[in-house]
Amino acid sequence: MIFPIDETHNPALTSWVETAQGHPDFPIQNLPYAIFAPHVSDPRPGVAIGDQVLDLRGVAGLGLIDPELVPAVQEATLNALLALPVEVRRRLRTALSAMLSSVQHERALRPLLHPAAACQLGLPAAIGDYTDFYVGIHHATNVGRLFRPDAPLLPNYKHVPIGYHGRASSVRPSGVPLVRPNGQRKAPDAEIPDFGPSRRLDHEVELGIWVAEGNRPGAPVPIAAAPRHIGGFCLLNDWSARDLQAWEYQPLGPFLAKSFHTTVSPWIVTPEALAPFWRAQPPRPEGDPDPLPYLWDDEDQRQGALGLELRASLSSAGMRNAELAPQLLSRAAASNMYWTTAQILTHHTSNGCNLRPGDLLGTGTISGPTREGYGSLLEISRGGAEPIDLPTGETRTFLEDGDEVVLSARASREGFVGVGFGECRAVVLPAPAP
Repeated sequence: MIFPIDETHNPALTSWVETAQGHPDFPIQNLPYAIFAPHVSDPRPGVAIGDQVLDLRGVAGLGLIDPELVPAVQEATLNALLALPVEVRRRLRTALSAMLSSVQHERALRPLLHPAAACQLGLPAAIGDYTDFYVGIHHATNVGRLFRPDAPLLPNYKHVPIGYHGRASSVRPSGVPLVRPNGQRKAPDAEIPDFGPSRRLDHEVELGIWVAEGNRPGAPVPIAAAPRHIGGFCLLNDWSARDLQAWEYQPLGPFLAKSFHTTVSPWIVTPEALAPFWRAQPPRPEGDPDPLPYLWDDEDQRQGALGLELRASLSSAGMRNAELAPQLLSRAAASNMYWTTAQILTHHTSNGCNLRPGDLLGTGTISGPTREGYGSLLEISRGGAEPIDLPTGETRTFLEDGDEVVLSARASREGFVGVGFGECRAVVLPAPAP
């Protein structure tokens, strides 16, 4: 397997960084990367350990990093690090694990630690292109059933990973507020459309996939080689204006209903860190078509799915004022993806499209088979017909101004230390005057 379990995953491994032990997201077995600013400016690469961020530029300055890696950790984005061959990136992870577990490095490295809560975390990479897929089969079925009760999935869904090209310029890191979009919408009983704030603003629970090594134009990535091109994962909220979307999406698909804001968590959790949590792709239901040969790999089917639990929570302004805990909206397994991440990447390049380090791919909304796992309010409220109740007495069918949505994820497996992704959050602000 290209992502082997090794000494960095040892459950007995501990760090001299005290908060790493028992940390829900960032024990020493994780070590995700981010771009952080320890002061007002000067962003640089860092790695999470407990509630601290280790300055990789500083580590390189001490001569503790392989010379081949030094230029990459001097940058203000992670693009150069993602572009390195997987074997080189794995060496960095191994070296960091050794440094952070051995007390002989504590004296030199402790001054390079910064409390994560005091740091500004930005986008991990300069995103050249962003593509969002639609591989959550339960979400696709639930949404399709609202519009096509007798045939919720279109005929192509089980043959080809469906996606659309999103807007890279409006991808924002966790914590940046979302401004409610204005747009053109048409109510079912209206004769003509009007323009104004979206009334059906929604969230979507997704995984983001960061591209590592790129491919040349005209040179598709074979599926067996696809894992080499995956640099890591994050959480992704593909905010959606459902009323704008319903009016504009035919005949060319999503446009302004999706391009106003996409939120990502700031940490890139590497596929190497997730090595213990890769699992078999669930078998397709009897009668489903087999993928075409370019989308099939036996190893990918044996170990191409991720054992993650994804959660979404909501808190209204009223709930926060009353100091009430966020309300859990959904929890679902990442294995509800109909296509694997390798199949997604391979299909994207199958026509010769070239991907570049730092490109971002979204999985599409990952929902479970029951309402407790639905990854969007469109599904949870059944298109607005069944409001949900909040502890303040408020109800929601779609998001209101002041609402905050928080996504989280955790990988777990018996015999190993679980790892998390950090938070992916944003508060909804009112729309500007049209």
